[in-house]
Amino acid sequence: MKRTVEPKVLYFGTPVVLISTRNPDGSTNLAPMSSAWWLGYHAMLGMGTSSQTVKNLVDRPELVLNLVDPAMVAALDRIALLTGSAEMSDSKRARGYRFEPDKFTAAGLTRTPGALTGLDTVEESPITLEGRIEAIHPIGGPSEHLCALSMKVEQVQVRDDLLMSNDRYIDPLRWDPLIMKFTEYFAGGAPAYESSLARGWQMPPLNV
Repeated sequence: MKRTVEPKVLYFGTPVVLISTRNPDGSTNLAPMSSAWWLGYHAMLGMGTSSQTVKNLVDRPELVLNLVDPAMVAALDRIALLTGSAEMSDSKRARGYRFEPDKFTAAGLTRTPGALTGLDTVEESPITLEGRIEAIHPIGGPSEHLCALSMKVEQVQVRDDLLMSNDRYIDPLRWDPLIMKFTEYFAGGAPAYESSLARGWQMPPLNV
């Protein structure tokens, strides 16, 4: 038997990514996000238009997707409620967000210059995808403040132990992505960490 309901969020299981973008002053903004999927060498990213990440990509389309494994979950959660934008809505402020210009330090993660974009990448990330945004599409009505960003992946770097013998494939048994289900982190199908986002169901998905 099924019931018709209206869940607060529709996050049935998506990979968590740390996304590097370039701020107006040339520094790198690092933001967690959890609406990403891939087809070929293209990625589609779902984000809120008020985020510093989207503001950066409108003017400077280069970016890095730093994929996250379960070993990084504590670092990721430390910046889940931080934003790279000094201007934020009252609703975001009420949910506990605060401005932080240096999220690498706040997370305890290590900067490594990207080989293609020059953006800071996350050394602890097992897989990094560098490229650029090719198109930004609004989603829903103006009051929803959502968009889908189409990324062309131009360079892929993978930690050696995750590669299969011919370097063309990533071993699906060794690669264990951190997953966001609703407002909780999961790894291998089990809860991985107590999420800051789970303190109230009013929290939106990751993207700042």
